[in-house]
Amino acid sequence: MKTVLITLLSAAALAIVGGAGFIYSGLFNVAATEPHWQATYWIMEKARIRSIQAHAAGLTAPAGYNEEAKITGAVGHFSEHCATCHGAPGSKPADLAEGMYPQPPNLTDVSARYTSGELFWILKNGIKMSGMPSMASDGDELLWNTVAFLQKLPGMSDEQYNDLWMASQAQGGMAGMNHGSMSMPMDHGSMNMGSPAEPNAGTVAPDNTRQK
Repeated sequence: MKTVLITLLSAAALAIVGGAGFIYSGLFNVAATEPHWQATYWIMEKARIRSIQAHAAGLTAPAGYNEEAKITGAVGHFSEHCATCHGAPGSKPADLAEGMYPQPPNLTDVSARYTSGELFWILKNGIKMSGMPSMASDGDELLWNTVAFLQKLPGMSDEQYNDLWMASQAQGGMAGMNHGSMSMPMDHGSMNMGSPAEPNAGTVAPDNTRQK
């Protein structure tokens, strides 16, 4: 028994020393142009998914969060903080998103991969080491309304998105948001009715593909 214990402790010590040596050697490439090893990606994905599920457990949407007027009001938030890197109906992600790793996912089916509580948690808390920021400063109500908008994205046409965006601006656009003076990602001068222009600045999110 003593021999087994000594062997296990020795193996653990060697693993720690070897791991420390690998880190300090600088051999691990942190460049965004170099994808993770498959094992590293699997570990990080599992950790991310389980963390979101655990921390969002018990979060339920408040009554009325998906009322049409509230969803319309959230379109400005989506356009300002999400569409630039994730794209939107009729609008591709900005060139900036092409250089991100992991790549910001398309959000048209995100509501099928996450519960409303999980989407809210992601928006409010952000995701480490992914570029997805916390939007807690925008307040819970606006974030829940943004969740409701994400749940309407599947099947939304370019024209429907444009109409919602126009209605959002008429209604006050991004009232309540508190992220500084970032410019609108819609090009008002070149916008055709039914076709929002390509965005140009914004935030980034992790690969939200849920493993089932």
